[in-house]
Amino acid sequence: MAEKRHAGSLTRLERVGGTAFFVFYLLLLPLAAGPARGLAEELLGRPVSGELYGAAYYYGLFAVTAILFHHTLAVSTRRFLDEPALTLKTAAVGVVAHYGLLELASRLGRLFADRSANLNDAAISARTGSAPHMTLLIVLFLAPFVEETLFRGLVFGGLKGRSRPLAYAASCALFALAHVWQFAVAGRDPAYFLLMAQYLIPGLVLAWAYDHAGTLWASVALHAGVNALSALAGSV
Repeated sequence: MAEKRHAGSLTRLERVGGTAFFVFYLLLLPLAAGPARGLAEELLGRPVSGELYGAAYYYGLFAVTAILFHHTLAVSTRRFLDEPALTLKTAAVGVVAHYGLLELASRLGRLFADRSANLNDAAISARTGSAPHMTLLIVLFLAPFVEETLFRGLVFGGLKGRSRPLAYAASCALFALAHVWQFAVAGRDPAYFLLMAQYLIPGLVLAWAYDHAGTLWASVALHAGVNALSALAGSV
């Protein structure tokens, strides 16, 4: 059943163009974000707030992702409409699994490094305090949409036909790396890479949600739900 759900989702253009965009998104865009903001301020002749720049950044990613992967997204939408209950049930089970396994990963991480804080929760909490409405839009829809399309739709979906274990391993590892490497580089502290443990298991659960339900909207809903709970916890 899962094989049938996923068969032929990615077109050749999505594979080639999506891979190029993914490399840019993962490795180059984070480094270009600061200079791009400075250039925008120079062209506009005025400071650009972090909230405004963040909104423009994610809206741009959202637009490119939606256009580039329109076929895969259309297929995922049809599959969601075919079995909406399965999608919602999968997301709900995924939320429970995420928090249970994340707690285990956090405990293991504290055995090896003095980095007990969750980077994702910390980033969401900081953004929510300064710009709550814009942050909620980003963390509840824009970021989950972009990340799930790339890490699950492109990476997992592109590799699953060759090897399902490879698809899980690659999507989880890249998802974890994307959330950690900038901290390691900025802080010049390789110990931050140990925090990948915080994202390996969540990445596994998100990949399972996509694999099980056969639609990206299951992992998007799961991702959005987890981010919503993180934002709620940070505001309490």
